[in-house]
Amino acid sequence: MQYHLNGFRPGDPELQAPGVGREINTPMPEKVDVLIVGCGPAGLTLAAQLAQFPDITTRIVERKDGPIERGQADGVSCRSMEMFNAFGFAEQVLKQGYWVNETTFWKGEKGADGINRIGRVQDVEDGLSEMPHIILNQARVHDMYLDVMRKSATRLVPDYGVEVAKLQVDEQGGEHPVHVTMRHTDARETQVRARYVVGCDGARSTVRDSIGRQLTGDSANQAWGVMDVLCVTDFPDVRCKTLIQSGDHGNVLIIPREGGYLVRLYIEMDKLAQGERVANRNLNEKHLIAAAQRIFSPFSMDIKEVVWWSVYEIGQRLTDKFDNVSAGQDQLPHVFIAGDACHTHSPKAGQGMNVSMGDGFNLGWKLALVLTGRAAPELLHTYSSERQAVAQDLIDFDREWARIMSERPAGTAGDTPVFQRYFVEHGRYTAGMSVTYKRSILTGEHHYQGLAKGFEIGTRFHSAPVVRLADAKPMELGHVIKADGRWRIFALAGAGDEGQKEGSIARFCENMGRKGGWLDDFTRADEDRDALIDFRAVFQQPFRTLAHEEMPSLLRPQKGAFGLIDYEKVFCADTRKGQDIFDLRGVDRNAGAIVIVRPDQYVAQVLPLDTQPRVADFFRGIFLTV
Repeated sequence: MQYHLNGFRPGDPELQAPGVGREINTPMPEKVDVLIVGCGPAGLTLAAQLAQFPDITTRIVERKDGPIERGQADGVSCRSMEMFNAFGFAEQVLKQGYWVNETTFWKGEKGADGINRIGRVQDVEDGLSEMPHIILNQARVHDMYLDVMRKSATRLVPDYGVEVAKLQVDEQGGEHPVHVTMRHTDARETQVRARYVVGCDGARSTVRDSIGRQLTGDSANQAWGVMDVLCVTDFPDVRCKTLIQSGDHGNVLIIPREGGYLVRLYIEMDKLAQGERVANRNLNEKHLIAAAQRIFSPFSMDIKEVVWWSVYEIGQRLTDKFDNVSAGQDQLPHVFIAGDACHTHSPKAGQGMNVSMGDGFNLGWKLALVLTGRAAPELLHTYSSERQAVAQDLIDFDREWARIMSERPAGTAGDTPVFQRYFVEHGRYTAGMSVTYKRSILTGEHHYQGLAKGFEIGTRFHSAPVVRLADAKPMELGHVIKADGRWRIFALAGAGDEGQKEGSIARFCENMGRKGGWLDDFTRADEDRDALIDFRAVFQQPFRTLAHEEMPSLLRPQKGAFGLIDYEKVFCADTRKGQDIFDLRGVDRNAGAIVIVRPDQYVAQVLPLDTQPRVADFFRGIFLTV
């Protein structure tokens, strides 16, 4: 990480200097820019992003009295780990979490006792991500987001014990058109007006109801139980993610938990009648334990402690839009919903927390661009269009996965069961890598995709190893992307380009960075050159053959109060076998490429190095000129 830019500051470098003129821990003001409702995964991701902008007045409220101690979700996909790295706490999660390395499959036969292991697979395919699949209590993830917020320039902390009682949008209400009545735990009510409100308040969302949205869908009429336990067992795969399909007693999904001892069990329970609710069955932890013991038989399962348990019925529900603008209406959105407020499903696919956090990450930087005057508010239409499509894919996947997980064994001996095949075939989806945003002002056309085939437009930026030129540090290129709201341009140099004056990289830097050039159209006079667009270059040559001091000035920008040189803009390919980014990501070695990356780590466009006007035009379609 970089710090000391504007002078030496002792102490924790992650603790940012408070924003100039910013009052800390004040009562809720009468007017705010953004009011976030709910401290779940979506709300905290959004809050942590907006906390990086001291010029934006953000508040987050939560009806509970304080942070949760244990959460229902625990699966952290590879994609979410990449996002956590942008927020700065991936290393903590790697240290504290359980790494899902292997998944095993067990099956019984109808009318026969016992279960047998029938297969095992690597959980995440090689090369899919530099990050693993992790299991960690949702409450710990919340703690880390809260820490990011507390250490930000805004020192943002939630207002607990507060819920939304009423919300109305007044289109003639000026800059703060959303009127919110909030109810406190002591029953008093207060009023606040907001430019934008984001409902992250769960499946029974008051915010969603206030804008006339509904969760629609269906139920599979199947009850499942879940419990976190400390147990003694002779089942050999209790520390592996395991799917068990017994012959006659139902199915179990084992999720080992962090800490080395705790285990989560998802247990198939009763089939429900049409319209029946699981609460009518009066199921308790004893029923869950008994069902688990039947499925594990002949292996023993001695439950020593049940840390947490719940029962639920499988269902998938989705809203048609994620904002307050109905189809055909010519107005700007001012109220948004995210997470469980707009999509609910069964927990066994392990995607709920991950997709919810993706909602928050997608919306946060867009709100920041609009509220800081960088982009027109029409940009905010893209939140609903992008994330509703992602949620629909989740619902479709979960419906099929839930159906398969509730099936009885079928097929002949030796056949690969359907549940095992489906898991293997959809590994990229469960890792969070299948999201592909469609063509929009934020995602370009694929005319030049062939220049960098491995950086697919609309998908997340697939990191690769590089070596930083100035200090010879081996690192992942994707790890330079931080959750700071900035865009990235990665220039991948063509053959023979060493940064020399006549080379493509130097010409690109000259056109982009010259006085009065297109970068000046979006950069304010008092800002560093990379305040909005962070430009970096990657060369093909080994790092010892290039000289940092000979690089174009745009790659050695002088920044901050003292005009200090940023030495971290130039990289070289890691030329060790199997590590070269140009080979790994299919970059055209002769021509090179420009890869534009959004603030949420998704590839926005791939363009040739010699088409500077196309790059400028792409950004002119998004940013307002200064």
